[in-house]
Amino acid sequence: MKKTAKLIALAAVLFAGFGPSNANAEGFKIGADVVSSYVWRGSELDNSVNVQPTLSYTCKSGLAISAWGSYGLNEDNGTRYKEVDLTVSMPIGPVTIAVTDYNNDPANDNRDNGGLFDFRADGANTVEVSASYSKDNVGLMAGVFVGGNDYKNALYCEASYQFYNKDGYTAKAVAGVGSEDYYGDFAGEKSDKLALVNTGISVAKDRYTASAIYNPDKEASSLVFMASF
Repeated sequence: MKKTAKLIALAAVLFAGFGPSNANAEGFKIGADVVSSYVWRGSELDNSVNVQPTLSYTCKSGLAISAWGSYGLNEDNGTRYKEVDLTVSMPIGPVTIAVTDYNNDPANDNRDNGGLFDFRADGANTVEVSASYSKDNVGLMAGVFVGGNDYKNALYCEASYQFYNKDGYTAKAVAGVGSEDYYGDFAGEKSDKLALVNTGISVAKDRYTASAIYNPDKEASSLVFMASF
């Protein structure tokens, strides 16, 4: 699987110059979300309120570079949740290829993990190659960890469908499967199997979104409120 993922990453670089030009999207963009708790791909990473800023720049070619973070407001054992992710993405026809470095440093001190750009197997960085596609009301994505603390090349695939759009409200359903060892029940036996780890419905209006999320493999549920700015 490692060789396949590396080939995908190489293809993304080789074809970067063939993406569609989108002059209207060129330039900087900033924003931020505030969430009642931080739930990612069916798993709750922090149960406190998190502020999630984003900064991105898009080139004429469609190549985009972005930084995204999540910062918990409450302390747990003297530390607050901290995550900083860097992504490079490129549209290739109807598909967008992305390479993301997830940096999750529980100690809030990257020096303890060898530095911000240290990619040791037991470090704070995980590199993922992903592909996404959307048309009309349907969205598809797939990603695999390929570097750093790659959790044995953990895989995640997701499908979404917007089934409601009326009176300013939109609603979509999401279903995601992932490597059970990483996204599922950590207490179970070690397994290379895929499991249904993320299901839910999100309803949005204006800048507000409410999401009901259930992870069948963990038998865990969350209700998350988000405000976007």
